[in-house]
Amino acid sequence: MRGQHEGPPGGGSPGSAADPGRDRFLLSKGHGPMAYYAVLAAKGFFPVDWLSGFGAYDSPLGHHPDRTLIPGVEIGSGSLGHGLPHAVGSALGLRAQGLTDPAVWALIGDAELDEGSNHEAIAYAGSAGLERLHTIVIDNDSATHGWRGGIASRFEAAGWSAVTVDGRDHAALHTAYTAPHPGRPHAVVARVEKKH
Repeated sequence: MRGQHEGPPGGGSPGSAADPGRDRFLLSKGHGPMAYYAVLAAKGFFPVDWLSGFGAYDSPLGHHPDRTLIPGVEIGSGSLGHGLPHAVGSALGLRAQGLTDPAVWALIGDAELDEGSNHEAIAYAGSAGLERLHTIVIDNDSATHGWRGGIASRFEAAGWSAVTVDGRDHAALHTAYTAPHPGRPHAVVARVEKKH
């Protein structure tokens, strides 16, 4: 089991994929799954040679991960803004089962915050105190709407612990991932400048 203040899951293995006590990683930014696929292959969830067939008609590695085709994938992705609500449900379900150690991590994009389902998820998770829930928001100024004080302020207003860091600074990301946040869900806003 992972401790409360360890970073995002990375030690998963095919043997733990069905373990109820495992940490969960939900890729909501499903339209960019190649890095995710590379990690799953490196961890042994499927053969590395599958990677060369990415996006091919007969490949299980589609442009959006499919949990029924790819070992280790927690959710199928595709609908913008559905990953954080899934993560809230997962964290709540684990709590209801008395499983208090597993962490749930969701990677979302800032444009997903245009979807109302995310605001409902943010509001509910904060009021429910889902401290085993974490989200990483990639902020590249793609959202239609902004928030006074930045994205982190939206999470903080709903009772979350939140921090904004340079999304390319690995040390800052690690510090943000491992920051204590007792009794509250945690959001890490990773700012990345768009490359022109």
